[in-house]
Amino acid sequence: MNQRNDKNDKNSGKGNPFNKNNRGHNLLGLANIVLIPLIAVIAINFALNRSNTAASVEIKFSELIQLVKDDQVEEVKLESGKYTLTLTEEGQRQWLEEWLAETYEEDAPSVDETEMPTLFAAPLSYTDFLLLLDEHGVAYYTPYETTNYLVTLASYVVPYLIIMGVMLVFFRFMMSGKLGGGIGSTGKSNAKVYVEKSTGVTFRDVAGQDEAKESLEEIIDFLHNPGKYTAIGAKLPKGALLVGSPGTGKTLLAKAVAGEAKVPFFSISGSDFVEMFVGVGASRVRDLFKEAAKMAPCIIFIDEIDTIGKSRGDGRLGGNDEREQTLNQLLAELDGFDPTKGVIVLGATNRPEVLDAALLRPGRFDRRITVDRPNLAGRLATLQVHTRNIKLTEDVDLKKIAQATAGCVGADLASLVNEAALRAVRMGRQAVNQNDLLVSFEVVIAGTEKKGTVLTEKEKRLIAYHEVGHALVAAKQKGTEPVSKITIVPHTQGALGYTMQLPEEEKFLMDREELRSEIRTLLGGRAAEMVVFGAMTTGAANDIERATDVARKMVSLYGMNERFGVMGLATVQSRYLEGTLGNTCADATAAIVDQEIQQLLADCLSEAKQILLDNRQDLDNVAGYLLQKETITGQEMMAILEGRDPATCDNYGATEEDRRTRLTGDIEPPARSIHMISEAPESALISTEQVEELADELESELARDKAEDAASSAPPEEGGDGTDGAPSQGV
Repeated sequence: MNQRNDKNDKNSGKGNPFNKNNRGHNLLGLANIVLIPLIAVIAINFALNRSNTAASVEIKFSELIQLVKDDQVEEVKLESGKYTLTLTEEGQRQWLEEWLAETYEEDAPSVDETEMPTLFAAPLSYTDFLLLLDEHGVAYYTPYETTNYLVTLASYVVPYLIIMGVMLVFFRFMMSGKLGGGIGSTGKSNAKVYVEKSTGVTFRDVAGQDEAKESLEEIIDFLHNPGKYTAIGAKLPKGALLVGSPGTGKTLLAKAVAGEAKVPFFSISGSDFVEMFVGVGASRVRDLFKEAAKMAPCIIFIDEIDTIGKSRGDGRLGGNDEREQTLNQLLAELDGFDPTKGVIVLGATNRPEVLDAALLRPGRFDRRITVDRPNLAGRLATLQVHTRNIKLTEDVDLKKIAQATAGCVGADLASLVNEAALRAVRMGRQAVNQNDLLVSFEVVIAGTEKKGTVLTEKEKRLIAYHEVGHALVAAKQKGTEPVSKITIVPHTQGALGYTMQLPEEEKFLMDREELRSEIRTLLGGRAAEMVVFGAMTTGAANDIERATDVARKMVSLYGMNERFGVMGLATVQSRYLEGTLGNTCADATAAIVDQEIQQLLADCLSEAKQILLDNRQDLDNVAGYLLQKETITGQEMMAILEGRDPATCDNYGATEEDRRTRLTGDIEPPARSIHMISEAPESALISTEQVEELADELESELARDKAEDAASSAPPEEGGDGTDGAPSQGV
């Protein structure tokens, strides 16, 4: 029925000048109504003024007096508020000569060729003017005109009628709302209506939110089969609130509901209710529910409902506030409609703590559905959904990508897959491989490589020891995430280098020692700077910020401090946004909290320094290898710590073919275009001479391999066995 009504509306709009499809014609018609008469009046006025200007010339009243005194005036006529002069023949000739001389500087026409214009002057209060005219024998008179009341009426009334008509048509268009909005449409609902599967999204396109889908599927079943619920006395729920962080898929779930429900689906944002005029938002709420009642059963989806649903108890706004009136009307509509009709209201927000309590009570939004960050299985399912239409190579392991992306939401995973596809195209491949996905993950968290950055030797050594400090402290502790990659290549998001740790398994709880290990790892970079160089650099700013945040939560939120015990000293504000902490203690207690946090950080820094001092040789070894390679993997670092050859380890995300290429030396460094001076530290166990010897051996093996290949493929030269000549140098 809805489809048939839509067709009828479309057909009826063909001849309807107020239909929104004819909005362009309406604008053109209104422009014609306003502009054509205006242009006509301007043109007529311009023509009349031009004609008058060409046939008559205004002179000064003093000049008129002088002409009368010179006996050059024959007649003066007073009409239309001006004196019109008739000069004598001698006066006309003399006046023309003077006028032509003033008007034309060169090549002035002769007096005989010039037609005498009509002279006129504006009257002034000159009491002796008539006596002067009598004295010089000048005739004067005022012609008698019969008043034409019809013409007078038309001259005064018709312009007003035209103006009123134009204003009437203009306001009619505005009030009807056919000009794309306006005063007449401010009270109208701007909700988009999706009927049946027009959104193109179903629950098959949503992954990682099984609990939310289950709750929404039950609501859809209410709409399809209300009888089996009402048969035992159950009431249909009036609304459900979707709560979650940005990017978790709240709007996508709502669109999936539209695709699955096969009922009319009204979609509107909370900001669409907010207008400049008081009462307009409430009017739009009434109009929205009125339209929904006509199309019941249906679903109403209000995105960002916190825009109009904020708590009214802040005491800052009065009863005439537009937002408050809109909220009151929404509450009244939620209570007013009949639940048996099957009108379900879905709301979405990432700030549930600011919503009014009256909006959240049972009977209005009966259910609160949390759309949380997906777990490992959810991320794997989400990656499978987003790679459904992506060509993948056989080496792709989505489970490994899901493990690496702990804490990412659905939008992050969609961006990661898209970045990997773009990278595959840039690299000239027809499919996405595992390395594309891993590199794209690094692009998301650290940005792309800054290939124009030039680092000095001192800066490079500082960065290398800083990053290895993180990695070594993590490797020498229990319960930490294993190191996956270490790089000193600058990236666009401000990092001059970074150490990546990938969890081996999903974790939902952390004990006190694990949190202290995390703080030690974060402060490992600063500890390495102090141990090796006896200095502190600005590169530890983000590490200190993150370590301080963990320490503050341990003391204030988790109850992991001996002095305060299990006393709660803070609460989480905006949990689904930035998640900042707000103190719930006195200022004096907050000062003591800061002291405890400072002591905890100092202890962890001291312990990190001790770990590096106990493993100083390992620190120098890994730093020296990192200075040469610029980017190494966690496996290579562990090989150095265990005394094995790091060149035999697996490369980060590389295939077997990539590893063979890397072992032969035929691979481009990750930042070849960055001109950085590489020099191993003096205390490294792997010295520069040893590195040169290994490089010479590798180069000799490569040269022999190429010589053997050339001997087997090329025909021998005359007089030789085909092996004469020196082989080319390896790359």
